[in-house]
Amino acid sequence: MSKNQFEILTQVVADRYSCRNYSSMPVSRQEITQVLEMARLAPSACNRQPWMFAVVDTPELREAVIASYDRPWVRTAPAFIVACGNHDEAWHRAADEKDHTDVDVSIAVEHICLAASAIGLGTCWVCNFDVAILRQALNIPANFEPIAIIPIGYPEVGDIAPEKKRKSLDDITVWGKF
Repeated sequence: MSKNQFEILTQVVADRYSCRNYSSMPVSRQEITQVLEMARLAPSACNRQPWMFAVVDTPELREAVIASYDRPWVRTAPAFIVACGNHDEAWHRAADEKDHTDVDVSIAVEHICLAASAIGLGTCWVCNFDVAILRQALNIPANFEPIAIIPIGYPEVGDIAPEKKRKSLDDITVWGKF
């Protein structure tokens, strides 16, 4: 990776924030497809790719998603991507059977969020939703678990990313043993 590529990546990561105020401007299916292509390229344990993404962009289905997480700000999003994981397809660590579905889907979701940010779209991870409502509304098969809802759209004009409050590298890094 060249210095310029690293600088671009750093800027995309720094600019990405949890958008909670979307404009009414629709997001095209082409833009959503661009973003989902980055999720498709995400790594997963043993390349199992245990994910499925439901794109919700019709008024009827938007209302169904909103019913699972009814907050005023979420109503402003013109579309949603519902990230689901298939535990039967995921890699499980042999030593303790740890299921890596959530890890793999999380990597793909962050690729979605970064890709969206890179093309001027806002996103937000939503994990606090009513699974039963969402499962029924989207007819999600039993072998898939809805893991996250990602509202996606253009940030409202004037929406400003809050200051990032992050721990220092010294607070989160150990070189060698703890």
